[in-house]
Amino acid sequence: MSTLTTHKASKLEGELSLPGDKSISHRALIFSAISSGTCEIHNLCSGEDATRTLEMFRHMGIQAEFPGGTFLSVTGKGLYGLQEPSTVLYTGNSGTTTRLMSGLLSAQRFFTVLTGDTSLNQRPMKRVVGPLRQMGACIHGRNDGHYAPLAITGSHLHGIDYLMPVASAQIKSSLMLAGLYADGPTRITEPALSRDHTERMLEHLGIPIKRKSETVEITAAAAIRPERYDIPGDISSAAFFIVAALLVPGSEIMLRGIGVNPTRTGIIDILQAMGGRIELLNLRTVCGEPVADIFVRASRLKGIMINGGIIPRAIDEIPVIAIAAACAEGTTVISDAAELRVKESDRIATMTSELKKCGVTVQENEDGMIITGTEQLEGARCQSYGDHRIAMAFAVAGLIANKEMTIEDSGCINTSFPEFMPKLTELIR
Repeated sequence: MSTLTTHKASKLEGELSLPGDKSISHRALIFSAISSGTCEIHNLCSGEDATRTLEMFRHMGIQAEFPGGTFLSVTGKGLYGLQEPSTVLYTGNSGTTTRLMSGLLSAQRFFTVLTGDTSLNQRPMKRVVGPLRQMGACIHGRNDGHYAPLAITGSHLHGIDYLMPVASAQIKSSLMLAGLYADGPTRITEPALSRDHTERMLEHLGIPIKRKSETVEITAAAAIRPERYDIPGDISSAAFFIVAALLVPGSEIMLRGIGVNPTRTGIIDILQAMGGRIELLNLRTVCGEPVADIFVRASRLKGIMINGGIIPRAIDEIPVIAIAAACAEGTTVISDAAELRVKESDRIATMTSELKKCGVTVQENEDGMIITGTEQLEGARCQSYGDHRIAMAFAVAGLIANKEMTIEDSGCINTSFPEFMPKLTELIR
C-alpha cells in the first residue's frame, strides 16, 4: 500500500496548467462514442475514472487512439452503433461512469453488466435505477438495484416527469442520456441546480433542450454530430492548489485555463467569503464552458457559515475547504452536506477523524462539521480511506503543519489526478 509524505513549505510560486476536468471528460467520451463520425478530445482527464469510461467504449467496439499523443481521436458509431461487450464492464471507483452509463446502456439493444471496486459497489445506485425503471429500463442489481453490480437489458424507453429528491448531476445526466432515446419528453427537476456540464455540451452540439430554473427537458435525438472538445482544467483539482496558496505565507500562483462553470465555483465563493484573495482573469468561453485564469495570493482566512444552495456547487471540494477552515481564525460551520456521507468515503466521518489527529477541534454532525481553527496544524499519520480527495486534502495540510504529514493508501489519488504531486512540487519553493 502506497504512502505519501508532505512537509512544511516556505512558499508556493509560479503558474500551472492542469489536466482536463473529469466531469466534462466523461461526457465528451460518451457523446463522441455515440456521434456519427470522428471526434477529437483535447486535454482529456488522465485519471483512472475517465480511463474506465474510455475502456468501456472500447469493449463496445469504439475505436479510440492518441495520434501523436496530443489528443484522443474517437470514431463514433451513432446512437445505436455500440456493440454488446463480451465481458463485464468494470467501472473501478467511478460513480460518474456507473451512473451515466446506466442511462445510456438502458436504451441500447443488448445486455451489459456494470461492476466496480469494493467502495463503488457500496455506493447508492437505487437513486438512478429507480427513475430509469420508471422510464421502462430493465435493470437488476444487489438489494433490488440499490447497489452494483448492475445487470442492464436494453429496453424501449419513454419520457417521464421526474422530481429529484437530491440535487445530483450524475442522476440528472443519466436520465438525460436515456431521454435522448425515449418516446416523448423527459423533464427533470432538481431541488437546487447541480453542475450543468451535460446541458452545456448538448447545447454546444446543437441538441435542443429546454432549461427553466431547476428544470431541464430533453426529447429524443436523431443523431449526435461529431465535434472537437477542448476540456478546461479541472476546478476540483485546482481547489487543492488554491487552498495551498492561500495558506502558505508569501505564496502567489496562477492557474491557467481552469473551468469556472457557475455550478462548480462554490469553492471560489466560499474561500473569497473567508477572506481569500482570488481573482478570475481572462474570462472566455470554450466549447460552451466558461474558462478563466485563476490568480491566488496568500491570505488570512476567517471562519464562516457554509450551507444551503452553495453546498451542491462545492460538494466535491468540502474536504479541502475543511483544511482551510482548520487554519482559519474562528469557527466554520458546514451543514446541509449529508451527501458527503455517500461519496468515495463517508467524508464527514473521515475528515473529522483525520483533522482530530492534526490537533483540530472538530464536531461531527449528521449533515456536516463544526471546525474551530487552530494557529498550528500538527503533522500526523493520516488515512485516506481509499478516497482521493481526502488524500490530497491532507497532502495540502502537510505544507503548513509543524512536522511531516504522511497519508496512507495514497494510490487512490490516481483515480482523478495522477499528476497531483509533480504539479504541487513545481510550485514549492
